[in-house]
Amino acid sequence: MARTSFFRIWVFFIALSSMTAVSSFGTETRNRVVAIVNNQIITLHELNNTIKELTGHSAEDLKLRNEEQFLDARRQILTRLMDEKIAEEKIKELNIKVGDRQIDAAIEKIKLDYRLTQEDLLTRLEQDELTYEKFRQRIKAQIERAQLIDHEVKSKIIISDEDIAKYYEQNASSFGREAEVHLASIFLMRKNPDDPREMEDLMRRGEEILARLKTGEGFAQVAKKFSEGPGADEGGDLGTFRWGQLDPEARRVLEGIQEGECTDLLVRPNGIQIIKILEKQGGEERPLEDVSDAIYEVLYRQEVDRRYNEWIEGLRKSSYTRIIF
Repeated sequence: MARTSFFRIWVFFIALSSMTAVSSFGTETRNRVVAIVNNQIITLHELNNTIKELTGHSAEDLKLRNEEQFLDARRQILTRLMDEKIAEEKIKELNIKVGDRQIDAAIEKIKLDYRLTQEDLLTRLEQDELTYEKFRQRIKAQIERAQLIDHEVKSKIIISDEDIAKYYEQNASSFGREAEVHLASIFLMRKNPDDPREMEDLMRRGEEILARLKTGEGFAQVAKKFSEGPGADEGGDLGTFRWGQLDPEARRVLEGIQEGECTDLLVRPNGIQIIKILEKQGGEERPLEDVSDAIYEVLYRQEVDRRYNEWIEGLRKSSYTRIIF
């Protein structure tokens, strides 16, 4: 089964960050060196940027939530950054070049496999707080990694039809057509972000609204009376959304909510929200023929990652590395 090998949109890859901004921790010296890899350095700002990029939270926020987990995550991400520095040197040494046409072709393949229009792709990138240029850089890095492995690991990666069929059988439920949800919302607006007492008042009002809903009062009536957000006059009706159009936090919360149920209070940057699922549609499974190319990319990427990790571990032993904390 001949296929061109590209990578899934959801694969994370460490990219170099700017070295000119201020560190996330105001008390630490900006651009302080935290690691040395041969003749390259990694700064605190670069590390903190990567932590935010991969976790969605600032290093300071993660530390406040759970210092032990923060230290473990920081160690793992710093190790990945150091490995990428080693790989970059090898890519330059081997004169591996990836052009715009290769990147364009890879992106078009991703869109075809996941049935995305350019608008869909840009929407998902925006939800993940990722610019299109940054996305292209990640795709370029993925192709470079594949070419690096092709050069360093002589044996070819073979993904058989049997491998693809087995993966499909084990993950059939994940290949459903994208679900759609009809949502309604009650939103309490935060007008003064600098006033902590206002948030306390919003939480109190939100709890009172939840109590009304739990006693059987209609969501639409309560929304018309109390909501300060979109669709308030229509009973909080927000319309129908494809699952991928929702922001990551909304998707996480709504995964455990059934049709006709409401969320608890959701703290948003500009207020408090309660969401109700009015209707769920879709989720129909797609046949193997429709998703075999996408499965191939998953399995190929997994094998590349496995070989890459083995290769980089060996190369790490012959490199000079030092962590400075």
